[in-house]
Amino acid sequence: MDFWSFIVEKSKSSAVVVLLMCLCGYFSYFAVKGDRGLLRYMYLQEKVAEAEQMSATYDKKRAELEQKVSLLSSSSLDLDLLDERARTVLNVIGDDEFIIIDDGSEETAD
Repeated sequence: MDFWSFIVEKSKSSAVVVLLMCLCGYFSYFAVKGDRGLLRYMYLQEKVAEAEQMSATYDKKRAELEQKVSLLSSSSLDLDLLDERARTVLNVIGDDEFIIIDDGSEETAD
């Protein structure tokens, strides 16, 4: 019986070790690949960087539009800008005029 109790005791301790190794593997896997793991964290960091870049672009466009609106205000009316906007909206030009529209899509290389 002494041999049998030795086998049972060793199998209990090895079962505990195997169980702990399985738990450690489980938590390690989800720490890396889970919904809140490291890979997801890096993916979200990239998305945040893209969103911040997009926000900076929209802030720049908003500032440009605010500048144009301030030029059209009643306190400081820019007649050239008013004429340009009226011609663009109404689609009207003179017989001897040409319209060149620059949308600013080309950027110069620095």
